[in-house]
Amino acid sequence: MEHLAEMMTFAKVVETRSFSAAAEELKTSKSLVSKQISTLESALGVRLLNRTTRRMSLTEIGAAYYEHCARIAQEIDAASETVTQLQAEPRGVVRITSPVIFASLHLAPAIQAFLKRYDKVEIELDANDRIMDIVDEGYDLAIRITDRPSQTMIARQIAPLHWAVCASPDYLARRGNPQTPQDLLDHDCLMYHGIPANREGWRFQSGNREVLLNVHGRCRVNNTEALIRLAIGGMGIVLFPTYVLSEHLKAGRLQVVLPDSVAYPGMSLYVTYFPNRYMQPKVRAFIDHLMEYFGPRPYWDDF
Repeated sequence: MEHLAEMMTFAKVVETRSFSAAAEELKTSKSLVSKQISTLESALGVRLLNRTTRRMSLTEIGAAYYEHCARIAQEIDAASETVTQLQAEPRGVVRITSPVIFASLHLAPAIQAFLKRYDKVEIELDANDRIMDIVDEGYDLAIRITDRPSQTMIARQIAPLHWAVCASPDYLARRGNPQTPQDLLDHDCLMYHGIPANREGWRFQSGNREVLLNVHGRCRVNNTEALIRLAIGGMGIVLFPTYVLSEHLKAGRLQVVLPDSVAYPGMSLYVTYFPNRYMQPKVRAFIDHLMEYFGPRPYWDDF
């Protein structure tokens, strides 16, 4: 709006009844205040104030014009207050994408705790094993499991990720317990063929080098829960992150083999988001909540 600054100065002069007092509140000089009033009067082609050496008063037109300026000033103050409140208090919708099994087992309880804590925030969760484009598809955050976070996004580690090789007690009683990763080549391994890493083989850290094993088995499935059910049923050995296996390991339905071997080294659980200088409070609050809820040592590693 043209001459908005001058209008706000005029309103302040009327309210304080003094050029000097207006200048003090606006943190500027008396001469600049006087210049702004003269500029406004020239632009309008009318006199707004009657000024003498002793007294200042509104003209009839000035009084009518002040009412409009005062309402505009109030709206500006209200708008600023609204922004301040929105910045201070998390509110609004947070859109998240996450791998399906992690969303089901762990993210859902974390969201429940978050929503109880922040009653003005809503969550929209897309549980999907496809890697979603955060920017193009309008997400605020993405949960990623990787050892190579995107260089174009900000990635904060929520928790370290550990993998476990395990099988049912029945299977190990029948087929024996592998002692080295290479022993897995002589076992039935249950493959998740939807994971690119599994299509390439199972990767282990052995000393200072990595070993890629082309394991094989009779079952290849693209569903985590189905593979675990097969493993519990004694059909073979599985390799999954401990956040997937924890409850079954605690219950004894599955047992860890090769406990000293490190599979997929360097993997971590990340929350990623687009770099934004002015991160919204709702997003910042949710990230902080995830860091607190899952890290630094995730509860699923206690088995």
